[in-house]
Amino acid sequence: MQCRSTRFGTCDVRPDAVLTFPNGILGFPDCRRYVILDHDTDAPFKWLQSLDEPGLAFVILDPATFHPDYNVQAPHEALLEVGGKDDDELILSVLLTIPSNDPTGITANLRGPLLMNPRTKLCKQLILPDNYPTRFPLFSHKPAADTLAPKPVASAVCSV
Repeated sequence: MQCRSTRFGTCDVRPDAVLTFPNGILGFPDCRRYVILDHDTDAPFKWLQSLDEPGLAFVILDPATFHPDYNVQAPHEALLEVGGKDDDELILSVLLTIPSNDPTGITANLRGPLLMNPRTKLCKQLILPDNYPTRFPLFSHKPAADTLAPKPVASAVCSV
């Protein structure tokens, strides 16, 4: 299957790599099919590229990379929407905003994380309470040298 992207051109993706957001992502309800593009396997940042709109791509990140205490309890309805079972290891990612004039001002949306089920390929954007910020600064303090280095640990896991 072909993936057309205004950022990356055209690339081949396996049909089993397609992630489906039945309700879309907030602000983009008609874009439901995505793939994760991983052009630099050493970088923790990935691209969530829409298959429905070539110009739509989000930078995503595993929140455990920068916020080890970020713990999300997925509502039962969300688990049903992604086809979650007790033994599924659900993946949680957050959307990043990278200011073009200051890349060190990257923020993460902790209020709207993406819940993904690798088994069913079904995904959902959660909407959490107001006490989770939509613009959590990644570099609010001086990070340790290995803070953003890839770690051989599992992705952030959502509690069931």
